[in-house]
Amino acid sequence: MEFVIKTNRGDSKWVIRHKVWNYIEVKNLASFPRPVHNRIPNFKGALEACGKVSLLEVFTKTAAVKVGPDKPLEGVRLAALQARKTLLVPTPRLRTGLFNRIIPPKGATKQELRVCSTSQGIKDFSVPIGLDDKVQVDLVVVGSVAVSDKGYRIGKGEGFADMEYALMACMGAVGESTMVVTIVHDCQVMDIPEELIESHDLTVNFILTPTRIIKTECKHPKPQGIIWSKLDTEVLKKIPILKTLRTLEQEAGKDVALKTTPAREDETKKSKELKWQPDCYPKPELQCECLTSEGDKCAAFECKFPESPVTTVYCSDIPAGLRVSELKSLLRKQEAVPLRIIWQGAKHRAFLLYANDTGAEHALTTLKKLSIYGHTLHAECVRSHTKLVGKGH
Repeated sequence: MEFVIKTNRGDSKWVIRHKVWNYIEVKNLASFPRPVHNRIPNFKGALEACGKVSLLEVFTKTAAVKVGPDKPLEGVRLAALQARKTLLVPTPRLRTGLFNRIIPPKGATKQELRVCSTSQGIKDFSVPIGLDDKVQVDLVVVGSVAVSDKGYRIGKGEGFADMEYALMACMGAVGESTMVVTIVHDCQVMDIPEELIESHDLTVNFILTPTRIIKTECKHPKPQGIIWSKLDTEVLKKIPILKTLRTLEQEAGKDVALKTTPAREDETKKSKELKWQPDCYPKPELQCECLTSEGDKCAAFECKFPESPVTTVYCSDIPAGLRVSELKSLLRKQEAVPLRIIWQGAKHRAFLLYANDTGAEHALTTLKKLSIYGHTLHAECVRSHTKLVGKGH
């Protein structure tokens, strides 16, 4: 079966991300955890894709493999442990350091190795690796939201894979011979304009899907270190290892000046470009549970083909302290309940999914009038084939 996600000239990274996330959900290609939005998506066939890593010569020859912590990469982590390679996994969101080395119990069985490859195993069977530890990594395996056969990669938008590679470059753990592999579903391989790829973006040498091994022949240079001018003080507060590295590089006489625009403001600006143009595949009929439970984060749903489209209302500038249950209650009172809410309160944003443009536009009008804690939400309505049609102020 052929899977095709079309990209258009002028699409931003955020547009491409949402096309992929929506497509994977609509086509029911996703596996736990769901929804896949704002994640490295886990997909049906991930284990088959991961299994192809053992066919790569670089995997056979390498002694140490760095693998991302994402669920679809679990099969690669298991393969590395079974091959008795040194397995390095980044610490969650780099909060407590750079890497953890996974050390299975002595004489571990296959089932115990399987446990070690899971997120819980990463917590239970690991020891920290810091900036001053001497390691050499010949193979790096990362997740992706989208990737092109030229090796251009788009992650979930938080920059951790790029930053991890840059930190490894700073500590001398990676070099010109280091290969980067990504594991994706076939539908995630698409055209990505070269102009979207920046100096800090990590590119890939191999793409493994459930059906293919793609060698990209990518010549775009990989990150050689942290580009401090792309970071701000908020990022340093969240990732202490960056603060440590910045001090070391400042003492070495390097330019470590930070940018002044807050990261969340940049993220909001990019997210406002959100559009969904599902003209390249059948449109689903969503059967959803009503949002009656105050504790639910989103309604459950099933996809059937081919009927009505889904229109998204993107809300940003959500005030701190607002709970998803409170937003649901306000929308329910205004008869503007969505099919589903994707809630990201910590990032001050939410995505409301409606069955049609009429429902979305009604919600948009409602949101414009709502005052929450004396604060008006910023909302944008997105139709299948059109530009943004509304903005809150």
